[in-house]
Amino acid sequence: MSFLTLEGVSKYYGDFGALVDMNLAVERGEFISLLGPSGCGKTTTLQAIAGLIAVTRGRITLDGRDLTRLPVNRRGLGIVFQSYALFPHMTVAENVSFGLEMRRLPKHERDTAIEQMLKLVHLDAHAGRYPRELSGGQRQRVAIARALVIAPPVLLLDEPLSNLDAKLREEMQFELRRIQRKVGTTTIMVTHDQAEALSISDRVVVMEAGRATQVDAPHRLYEHPKSRFISSFVGKTNLLPGRVVRAAARSTVELAHGQQLDVDPGDFADGAPVTVCLRPEKLFFTDAIDGALAGRVEERFFLGSQWLYRVQTPLGELEVSCPNDGSAPVEERAAVHLAWADDVARLVEAVR
Repeated sequence: MSFLTLEGVSKYYGDFGALVDMNLAVERGEFISLLGPSGCGKTTTLQAIAGLIAVTRGRITLDGRDLTRLPVNRRGLGIVFQSYALFPHMTVAENVSFGLEMRRLPKHERDTAIEQMLKLVHLDAHAGRYPRELSGGQRQRVAIARALVIAPPVLLLDEPLSNLDAKLREEMQFELRRIQRKVGTTTIMVTHDQAEALSISDRVVVMEAGRATQVDAPHRLYEHPKSRFISSFVGKTNLLPGRVVRAAARSTVELAHGQQLDVDPGDFADGAPVTVCLRPEKLFFTDAIDGALAGRVEERFFLGSQWLYRVQTPLGELEVSCPNDGSAPVEERAAVHLAWADDVARLVEAVR
């Protein structure tokens, strides 16, 4: 049996389903991210686990114990909110101590636990400071320390990095994962940032319109999206209309202008309309060889570690991402040819 399970969990407000038939099994020590756009149900899922909202139906269990109807204070979970919710009149040490005091832990045990936790988050030298005297990243680590010091079975993170600037946010992603691995606490994080979810999670739950649409390891999620929404929300992608003209172990799909390519057919039958997904980094510039796609560079963008090109082709405009290896970039308005490996295209449902 999995450590934390959600079975058919739903939350309705009148006729509106904020969360619909959510099923999720989380293993002990796993780091799970709930990923999706605003209003997709990810925060509702976190609040249901925490006990901050009552579910309409379904069951939530933790290590075999039914949490579904228990109030927040009897679930014993650690929660870090988007705003951190630190007590401004308390020092770092006092903030971290708060949960232990509520549990009436003896002072010498509290002091030992606080010292260990502040060392873990690299804030032992800041124990006497107040939140206003800390940077955003430091405040975030205080909030994490306060949640973890009570040794919760599950840590819940509600967009914990959203208030940080881009560089600090990236640094804190890996710091957060380091802390989680060190402690081994089962963790569920809500985020709308796909790069954040992919970089630090064991598995990612992509949500759309109140439902979990794919639960997968980050690499599989990126390389094998199950829908148009997932393929475009999780990273950049080129979407090309096509039709299966031969379904077998390897399907042949016909694109515009009669171009054909071999792909994994998935669940699509012969004659089915489909959308072909091609990630920008899977395409590359090549010579005018057989099978290459002719085009013209319309725009290029320098992104530091890579160049992003928009190339007009008979299949429509395609985005092409090339690593910045120090060589001269392709010029705008240049005539080019594109190619890609046989096994990088993916099929999802066609536009209705």
